[in-house]
Amino acid sequence: YPAIENPKPTVLDIGCGFGGLTIALATLLPKHLILGLEIRAKVTEYVRLRILAHRKENPGQYENASVLRSNTMKLMPHFFEKGSLEKIFFCFPDPHFKKKNHPRRIISNRLLSEYAYFLKPGQGKLYCITDVEDLHNWHVKHCRAHPLFRELSKDEMDADPCVKAMYSETEEGKKVERAGTNKYYAV
Repeated sequence: YPAIENPKPTVLDIGCGFGGLTIALATLLPKHLILGLEIRAKVTEYVRLRILAHRKENPGQYENASVLRSNTMKLMPHFFEKGSLEKIFFCFPDPHFKKKNHPRRIISNRLLSEYAYFLKPGQGKLYCITDVEDLHNWHVKHCRAHPLFRELSKDEMDADPCVKAMYSETEEGKKVERAGTNKYYAV
């Protein structure tokens, strides 16, 4: 099993849900520490047990994945250092449809500045995927307007194996696939 290059998390799966992407990234990025962040206590415990089961079934693997119960919107600055993260994933976040709840969306001008602070300059990536086209347009609009982010081209996204994992490995993504509806993503 490859040695982990950095003893601190460098990849975050924010709102990791039931851990599908967190677990997939552990094998896709074996030299990185993958941390799933989830606000719901019971779901966090489920993911913790799921990771332990994968470790037991595959000795020496999945040692680079973990989960933490946390409210990212409030507590992220307490856990991470400037320029310490390589990848941040937002998969199927709550769309907060009502306009009065838009400030609660996980991607906003204020939070994008925080994410940029934590991402490695010039190489950090923010990944987002949703099945709600209006929310996708919100993500793209806010990221494009922010001076510290640049949208990857379709070719750049196609060349990134993490995009394929984000598209296919989350439980919510699989549910959307079964329903036959669209997924919208950007990096």
